Amino acid sequence: MLLAALALMGGRRDGGMEQVAAREPFPLQVPAGFPAPPVPDDNPLTLASVRLGKALFHEARLSRDGTLSCASCHRAGLAFTDGRPISVGIEERVGLRNAPSLGNVAYHTAFFRDGGVPTLEQQAIAPIMEPTEMDHDINVAAAALADQEPYRTMSQAAYGKPLDAWVITRALASYQRTLLSGWSRWDRWRAGDATALTAAEVRGWELFNSPALGCSACHTGFDLSDHQFHNVGQYMEYADAGRARITLREEDTGKFKTPSLRNVARTAPYMHDGSMATLEEVVDHFASGGAPHPARSALMRNFVLHDTERADLLAFLQALNDERNMDQVP
Repeated sequence: MLLAALALMGGRRDGGMEQVAAREPFPLQVPAGFPAPPVPDDNPLTLASVRLGKALFHEARLSRDGTLSCASCHRAGLAFTDGRPISVGIEERVGLRNAPSLGNVAYHTAFFRDGGVPTLEQQAIAPIMEPTEMDHDINVAAAALADQEPYRTMSQAAYGKPLDAWVITRALASYQRTLLSGWSRWDRWRAGDATALTAAEVRGWELFNSPALGCSACHTGFDLSDHQFHNVGQYMEYADAGRARITLREEDTGKFKTPSLRNVARTAPYMHDGSMATLEEVVDHFASGGAPHPARSALMRNFVLHDTERADLLAFLQALNDERNMDQVP
């Protein structure tokens, strides 16, 4: 039985029980009503890989000058955003966009606001090597950390090899796949707890789904996002072309991935460039129908909210905050 357990968990026969424990599956807690998140066959979620990923997520030596980690721009208390309009990298270099939340990225099929990267493993490379972010060579960073503890031991336990770029990208992806968001008062209300929402919040939810507002056309499903790309008429001329930077198609100008509304009250400022400081500004923008950019989504249309309705809608959005920490890693 022991040999069978070793084989199933990827343990080595000469590694003892510590090696067996290192390859144990990570006990991921999935919110009620959520599907199991997809996990690549070649990068299973194990206790060892996720713990290594968390350590690397907070490792400032992944940046060239040792001052910036992934956690610098994705802070747990802000639903893994940074609270800045535009993220700032090493040496106070101003980046391109507002940092998106990492909640539920395990379910995404394209990453960054323009969808330019198809997997979480590949995504991890970009901020490390981007000149306005961490500005480092991932291979140089790996070489500097490979013989350092705890990375020498953790990498062997998780992947059976010394720390290198391959290990870094997979460990970071594993940790990010555990950052699930689905424990809000709205979730409790949907599960049958009639006391979880106030009357105003329920009215706000009904407005959110109404044909007049049409919010749920894009903010849909368990993640409150269609994960598609839309131009919402933010500008007539976009300094950042958005999805068109990837597709090179003019009709994709100004299209950005629909953000999840989970924890939205914690992720200000809003939009790809952080140009809207409050949820009130965001609601007012969508009520206006947006600027008539040629690529503006046909779903954008103006609507009128009375003061009480506006307050109800904003109250509902506040009810989407998680009541527990997204970080499941001890």
